[in-house]
Amino acid sequence: MMFTFPWSLVPRFVAGGPLLLIAALVQAAELPRHETVPGGIAIIKLNHSGAQAPLAYYNDKPVMVIRNQGAWHAVAGISLSAKAGEHVVRTTAGNINRHYTFQVNDKAYKTQRITIKDKRKVTPNAEDLKRIKGEAKRINAALAHWDDTFYAGTPLLDLPTDGRLSSPFGLRRLFNGLPRKPHSGIDIDAPKGTPITAPARGRVILAGEFFFNGNSVFLDHGQGLVTMYAHMDRIDVKEGDIVDRGEQIGTIGMTGRVTGPHLHWGVSMNDARIDPALIVPALQTRQATAGMQTRP
Repeated sequence: MMFTFPWSLVPRFVAGGPLLLIAALVQAAELPRHETVPGGIAIIKLNHSGAQAPLAYYNDKPVMVIRNQGAWHAVAGISLSAKAGEHVVRTTAGNINRHYTFQVNDKAYKTQRITIKDKRKVTPNAEDLKRIKGEAKRINAALAHWDDTFYAGTPLLDLPTDGRLSSPFGLRRLFNGLPRKPHSGIDIDAPKGTPITAPARGRVILAGEFFFNGNSVFLDHGQGLVTMYAHMDRIDVKEGDIVDRGEQIGTIGMTGRVTGPHLHWGVSMNDARIDPALIVPALQTRQATAGMQTRP
């Protein structure tokens, strides 16, 4: 299989400075859970023994490369829209190009029916649609953002708030009987005003009020790992801020398209929305012991 290297991405590693910094930061990072389904994560052990990380790409987008137990691994998020079958991660190091295949398997997610009283939040008018289109560009750009700096230092995250876990990842949703996009995060129910904290060190790349998502914040943790916080009551940070793990970024609210106060929390890797349970050890424990109830 022929691989054409995307040379347009080379400038992000000019003079080796950022690459050397990345190599230093990811020497002993822990790995997320490997689950090759739509919305999952592929962990690919790389045939590379160099001191510096190779560059890795999946669907022509750069992906995280971290070192674990003496070996380099590509950590690739798999989109909810991914088709079952063989997928490829490609790497380059100097003049050596390699490709690694993995199998994506189907996964059946449940369906959720939600009744929204504000019908404009289900069927927006022409003015709303113009606003939504503009907001979508900003949101998509934030979720696809790439920063060489690995602020978090690890791909594993903390839960950003306390509350009842509801509306799990991947639900096929019907709003007032109309099909809409799958649920690309999880919902955490808690009273209005409950603190929301950063699950890892990161930089605020987008913050504001949006038609569907209400008051929202997007944190870039580096190496393609971005987290999203929607329906907030109050935002305590601004774009460009660097926040530490555990630092408060705002409070839970019920802004945007909601049926009650909660946090919609999404995790994106290389512009693919993934199941947070694969990357949050505390969430895996809670789901295993208590299960996740779906909001009616």
